Amino acid sequence: MRTAYPRTPHLPWSPGVSADDVRATGLEGFAGREVVVTEKLDGENTTLYADGLHARSVDSAHHPSRAWVKALQGRVAARIPAGWRVCGENMYARHSLPYDTLDGYFYGFSVWDARDRCLGWDETVRFLRGLGVPVPPVLWRGVFDERALRRLRVETGRQEGFVVRTAEGFARAEFAGRVAKWVRSGHVTTDTHWMHTAVVANGLGPAAPLWAVRSGAAPDARALAARLGIPRLDAKASGDAHAALGTAPGPGAAAGSGAAPGSGTAPGFDAAAAEDVAARLDVLGRGGDARLAGVLAALLHRTPRARLLSGAAGALGVPLARRVADLVGLHGALHRPYPDGERRAGLVRMSFAADLGVLHAVAGAVAGDDEAREQVEWSALHAQEAGLFGEAPLGALRAGLREALERDGIGGAAADRCWTETREAYARGRVRTVAEAVAATWRWRGGQSPRLVQLVGPSGSGKSAFAARLEGVSACVSLDGLREARGARADQKANGEVLREGLDRLDRALAADAGQVVWDATSLNPHQRSLVHAVARRRDALVTHAVLVTGEDELVRRNAGRAHPVPADVLAGQLRRYVPPYPGQAHRTWYVGADGTVQDRDGTLEGEDG
Repeated sequence: MRTAYPRTPHLPWSPGVSADDVRATGLEGFAGREVVVTEKLDGENTTLYADGLHARSVDSAHHPSRAWVKALQGRVAARIPAGWRVCGENMYARHSLPYDTLDGYFYGFSVWDARDRCLGWDETVRFLRGLGVPVPPVLWRGVFDERALRRLRVETGRQEGFVVRTAEGFARAEFAGRVAKWVRSGHVTTDTHWMHTAVVANGLGPAAPLWAVRSGAAPDARALAARLGIPRLDAKASGDAHAALGTAPGPGAAAGSGAAPGSGTAPGFDAAAAEDVAARLDVLGRGGDARLAGVLAALLHRTPRARLLSGAAGALGVPLARRVADLVGLHGALHRPYPDGERRAGLVRMSFAADLGVLHAVAGAVAGDDEAREQVEWSALHAQEAGLFGEAPLGALRAGLREALERDGIGGAAADRCWTETREAYARGRVRTVAEAVAATWRWRGGQSPRLVQLVGPSGSGKSAFAARLEGVSACVSLDGLREARGARADQKANGEVLREGLDRLDRALAADAGQVVWDATSLNPHQRSLVHAVARRRDALVTHAVLVTGEDELVRRNAGRAHPVPADVLAGQLRRYVPPYPGQAHRTWYVGADGTVQDRDGTLEGEDG
């Protein structure tokens, strides 16, 4: 059934209201509720379904400006449930305002389920991201405050206005009281309607190639490389470009992908592998960030993982950059033989860091020979048999445990410990159901165990600054501080003695069980981290890796301005040796962006199921 989008009422102070517009009769529907204010885009209202689309009128005819959005609907249709509809703006044609940096030619602003109910805003954003559809920029969010909304400044030369809606979902009958708009005066600036003139396309911005891949389009290797700051392919043959980069073209060049996690060959990109993975993921039905992560991992599979994690965070955001880097680091393990008796446990642990369907697609696309491809196929059969090939194979177990713990009033670190112990027990085959998970986690429910935060990152990444902002810290063991107490902060000659003293202090601090203890050192590789973990295990501590994700250029800049800079060759050596931890190698992992805030988490019961 086709459904026209309701007419949105104007806010009382909207200057763009005309005689035939709908006006809000009151704002009671917003009072006391959280609202989201998004930019009102100057496009054509369009609704997508699993089996078609229409403009504002349900019987709208063809127009050249609608060709792009029709192609989009064809790509995402299989991921729109029957009876659902996606409403948004077709931004292909220029109307009154020009746009030059769009993320795509269709922006979604609401999703309606089969019960004719509009999803809440956060659920809307997640659903649309899974389709590969961006949402309009959010201008303000908070509990409804008319004065704050009246103070919003709109750049009327480039913005048509804004839309306010409740963050929670609502039924269609409630629409008029839950959605309203502010539109600039004289928002129609042309004498001839845009549909009766030649179509002038708006411009796409640098993020558009990413959204295209999310939505199911063929990857544009040149555009993706440019977005991530990788040297572009020029107009010559790809082989010449790869030669210039010091890499061999095609998926057959993946012999180095079996290297140990964290290692890599000369950076470059592999367009053929990206196209291969895109096709494999389409067969699996993966879209959104899962498809984009797989395509980028195949494209960049030769790039060292640590460099990729920090270098791509600016363009992709920390959560997606982390997932791409982990795919790059892990896929080579699938090319090698593995004992079948241990394979299920290994695959479960891999699923903490990666979508196994995507991981096997990447490994298959870049496999360098028939033996490696055979190993990938054998691994995929085991993953499918174990029920691990879905997007969130442990999602139901996680959601069930969270619900059970919430009923008993258990949250925070205690709940996280219960979850991380549950998933490890699941990997070992000791836990299968929620009831078994509840029964197996009684000892950690009280939250009495000490907590350790182990900072991880090269010099200058912001470890000490992050530690200083942590709350509830009872002790901080800093190796630099211990060296300084010996007389020379930069003196590396007594590293063995300093480390032993630091581990002794850590042991005493965890034994005191007085709060959160911080280990402040670079902790660059698994061996360095394992020494700290051994002390934590002895004290049954909840271990959190705080991984500082800071780009190399920023590290160099910060180091130059430090009171105690490390020599340039020392920093370069740290970067060469750096192997970031994977999810599951500590109970929890926090990924801290260059701004010092936690931008991604693993091992927590908060947030989405996965």
